[in-house]
Amino acid sequence: MSQTATKLPLVVAIMGPTASGKTAAALEIARHIPSEIISVDSALVYRGMDIGTAKPSAAERAAAPHHLIDIIEPTQSYSAMQFRESALTLIEEIHARGKLALLVGGTMLYFKALREGLDTLPQADPALRARLDAEAALIGVPGMHAKLALLDPITAERLKPNDSQRIQRALEIIELSGQTMSSLLTNSPPPQLPFDLLPIALEPSDRSVLHKRIAQRFDLMLNSQEGGLIAEVESLRARGDLHLGLPSMRCVGYRQTWEYLDGDYDFNEMREKGLAATRQLAKRQLTWLRAMPERIVIDCIGDSVAAKVLETVLNAREKR
Repeated sequence: MSQTATKLPLVVAIMGPTASGKTAAALEIARHIPSEIISVDSALVYRGMDIGTAKPSAAERAAAPHHLIDIIEPTQSYSAMQFRESALTLIEEIHARGKLALLVGGTMLYFKALREGLDTLPQADPALRARLDAEAALIGVPGMHAKLALLDPITAERLKPNDSQRIQRALEIIELSGQTMSSLLTNSPPPQLPFDLLPIALEPSDRSVLHKRIAQRFDLMLNSQEGGLIAEVESLRARGDLHLGLPSMRCVGYRQTWEYLDGDYDFNEMREKGLAATRQLAKRQLTWLRAMPERIVIDCIGDSVAAKVLETVLNAREKR
């Protein structure tokens, strides 16, 4: 590490798939080092979505200040660029307060945006998105993918035919800018960050054990004392302003529960679909992590995980 780099504040990133113990590790650090937690989770930003997102409890949030939780309504959208701007501001403020900033979560696109920056793309247009949603309802997501393949074959090739959110975004960019997403994306060098990042990844040595944890946690969500995930989604449906086309309702668990309440399948089918979607999410998260060779890997199913994370942070601070 260069002499200049050592003068930068240290920021700790605790990354990992769902159910890997990220929150517990962050709180263990906060018990020993004055810290504030910045959520790196695209689902925790939504108010009123607590059970299905495994949002930190009131006691956990009281143990250390948390940021970027409950900041928007489920009708709104939140982008990786918004996260990056907010996180950079929060990191500076936390450092000014003499505390350690902990970036904690599993939305890998947000980590990537923070570390590497983002290409300048047009802002979302709600009216255009509503029109694209209506078009998708008529011709289906594969039909929208076929449309994108004609307009931007490079982007279409890297997107799955059922990836409705990204297909919609690619088509939106074409209409708003007159250019394709592939032509707007560049290979510009990553920005220089105003801090040193310590990337810690909680990864399972045995994925089947993580899958068991995912199943246990999902069952707890379905049977929580607050009425469970089903009651939470019923309450969200009762608002009258939400639908499955919104990013919030595409969150794992929420879509499957909504469709269950629509009568699309029975409880056991909903549970299995929710578990399958969560396992797929964990697989994608691990794929993102393994593309980061500089990360420090700690086995999330081993012993004393939180203590090992704390030890890693303490050692890094001592070496500075």
